[in-house]
Amino acid sequence: MSKIQVASITPVELISGYTARFIHTAEMTFSFVDVIAGKTLPEHSHPHEQVSHILEGEFELTLDGKPIRFGVGEVVVIPSNVKHSGLAITDCKILDVFTPVREDYRVMLENANRK
Repeated sequence: MSKIQVASITPVELISGYTARFIHTAEMTFSFVDVIAGKTLPEHSHPHEQVSHILEGEFELTLDGKPIRFGVGEVVVIPSNVKHSGLAITDCKILDVFTPVREDYRVMLENANRK
C-alpha cells in the first residue's frame, strides 16, 4: 500500500464544470470532484452503488425525482441504477465512492495520462 497525494493525480474533466481525480482499488473507485458553482449534472444512472460526501460547498442532488440539498460533512447514498442529477449551489469539493470499480473512469484516467 502506498500513500497517495490527491493533488498529484492527473485531473480529468468529466463534463463542463466537473473535474475529477481518480483512485481505483480492486473493488472501488474514489472520485475527488471539483465542481464550479451553478454547473449542472445531467440526469443519469449506473449499475454502481455510489456514496457522495461533500468536503466543501453545497450541492443539490435530485435522487429518483426528489431534491436533496447537502453540505459539508453530509453524505448521500445513491443505490444502483437509480436516476439522479445535480446542481452545484456553490463551488464544491465532493468525494464520490463507487462499487464496483468504474471502468469507464479508469479508461478516462489512462487516456489523460497518455497526453
